[in-house]
Amino acid sequence: MRIAMISEHASPLAVPAEPDVGGQHTHVAELATALVGAGHDVRVYTRRDSTAMPDAVPTGDGYLVCHVPAGPPERLPRDELLPYLGEFGRWLAGAWRDGDWAPDVAHAHFWMSGLATLHAARRTGVPVVQTYHGLGTVARRQLGNQDTSPPGRIGYERAIGRAVDRVVVQCQDEVAELLRLGVPRSRMTLVPTGVDEELFGPEGPVVPRDPARPRILTAGPLVAAQGLPDVVRALPGVPDAECVVVGGPPADLLPSDGTARRLLALATACGVAERVRLVGAVPRTELGRWYRSADILVAAPWYGPSGLTPLEGMACGVPVIGTTVGGITDTVVDGLTGDLVPPRDPRALGTAVRRLLRDNVRRFSYATAALDRIRSRYSWKRAVEQLGAVYETVAGIGRAAPAVA
Repeated sequence: MRIAMISEHASPLAVPAEPDVGGQHTHVAELATALVGAGHDVRVYTRRDSTAMPDAVPTGDGYLVCHVPAGPPERLPRDELLPYLGEFGRWLAGAWRDGDWAPDVAHAHFWMSGLATLHAARRTGVPVVQTYHGLGTVARRQLGNQDTSPPGRIGYERAIGRAVDRVVVQCQDEVAELLRLGVPRSRMTLVPTGVDEELFGPEGPVVPRDPARPRILTAGPLVAAQGLPDVVRALPGVPDAECVVVGGPPADLLPSDGTARRLLALATACGVAERVRLVGAVPRTELGRWYRSADILVAAPWYGPSGLTPLEGMACGVPVIGTTVGGITDTVVDGLTGDLVPPRDPRALGTAVRRLLRDNVRRFSYATAALDRIRSRYSWKRAVEQLGAVYETVAGIGRAAPAVA
């Protein structure tokens, strides 16, 4: 099957160059690779943000990345791309209608990609599948005035959900949000994200550490919404443990990064500065070494649809303490593969970390159950099989894909 993946701001080619943890870039790259491995013909369409980019770039994983001329060929913040989506959609329609390749299905990633894809679909008849990678209602609720989304985002997301042929949701929390938004349940299919089990596994090299000091690891973009201040505030309740933060800008740029400076100042104010270590960006191929070095992975974001970081940690055999938000509530089974605590509650987080560090048997039990859960539910092979059923259904050439129960 010919599959077009539209990811207007998140190019899979950015994954090696920008080795921050998680994100839409990684999801699109790994999904495209897995689809090719299942025999599909895949092209990824992303916005041209440099004049040096060729029109199309073949990847070593077998899919083609096409650079769409929409707006100025320069890097722009994601939330400033809305005015160029019509241009993006018109270009897609022309390429599919007049070129030598047209998709059987278009899979849009993020709401702005959905707008551009629907624009093209109306002119070409290509069926559209939508994955949101986060919703405006949640961003507004959790970030408040810090939410930089365009004012019309929530209305656009509602319209997209009603217009596309199928919405692929990543967790049960997203189902509930979309129902409240007015998207029919019958349009949704739940397909959890996959995890790269070649990169992330319990066996392999480990970053050296002091074996006498418990290690808590947190990984992800260096932004407040990842709950990093809450992790630092929890440390006084976890005597002797060190907290290693992986992610953000490269290590040499950390001193000039505002979030990094604020986090270190908070650590000083909490009396734990000597126990907080900021590593900076780590190449994705090196992440497993860091996960395996930890006694506990803490994932304390305020919101997030996929729960990718806990998945990677679980695949490496590391017990997880996460917050009860988004995909983490699906990924981490409380009391079986890890512990869950409320978001923005440093005291509850510190208590959970302290108790788990003191219980070696429970940590081993969590790690074992987590590995079983990854292998049975979160492989890319399983995700691609489920998505294949969705694609066949919307293209009218196969069996019905199951809706959300």
